[in-house]
Amino acid sequence: MFRFFHEELIVESIKERWQRLQERVAQAASHAGRDPNEIQIMAVSKTMPLEKILEARDAGVTLFGENRIQEAMQKFGDQRQNFSDPDVSLHLVGHLQTNKARKALDLFDMIHSLDRVRLADVLSRIGQETNREVPILIEVNTSGEESKFGVAPNQALELTRQAASYPNLKILGFMTVGAWLPDPEEVRPCFQLLRKIRDRIATEKIANVSTDILSMGMTNDFEAAIEEGSTLIRIGTAIFGPRNT
Repeated sequence: MFRFFHEELIVESIKERWQRLQERVAQAASHAGRDPNEIQIMAVSKTMPLEKILEARDAGVTLFGENRIQEAMQKFGDQRQNFSDPDVSLHLVGHLQTNKARKALDLFDMIHSLDRVRLADVLSRIGQETNREVPILIEVNTSGEESKFGVAPNQALELTRQAASYPNLKILGFMTVGAWLPDPEEVRPCFQLLRKIRDRIATEKIANVSTDILSMGMTNDFEAAIEEGSTLIRIGTAIFGPRNT
């Protein structure tokens, strides 16, 4: 007679992943001599259905990021009628085309991907028309990869100056997407470069520019990003689990 042993597959809940992620963030911050409370965690919810996003919210997540406007509209509705919790913020972290700027401002609380003057002009005009301040981050391409968006590092200061001159725009900091490399140590120079750019721009004391936010680091490399000064990490897999391909 044969006996077959079946090992139960253990699947972590979003709440369990969220708790473990917070512990890792606290450890990374402690290692860098930083206060964990300085670091915001964004749940990047691209490709995730609304029910998983709501599960993450119920676990304690208050900041969500989406990459594509059309996908976000399908989940949350044109005016966020499906996701109107006042304690939760929804940010756009993907590339923004100027012809979709109005929809983006209807849906998102902050734009993380300002990378050109033309987009600043469009966002400013919509902000004036709707009588609202538009919080933005300047996106910088620190890896030099052609597949990535973002202003070139040597043009970040000039873009910041120009964007700061537009009414109704509020620059709150800078964002980068590190190089797609398996070893976080190889990505670290991207984070170091953004920090240096931020520090350089901070010395200019440009009106209407805050340099408080450094949005950098994802599931594979956020510990290195925290060590290099990140104040906002963008996490998908470590919260939601592997994405369906």
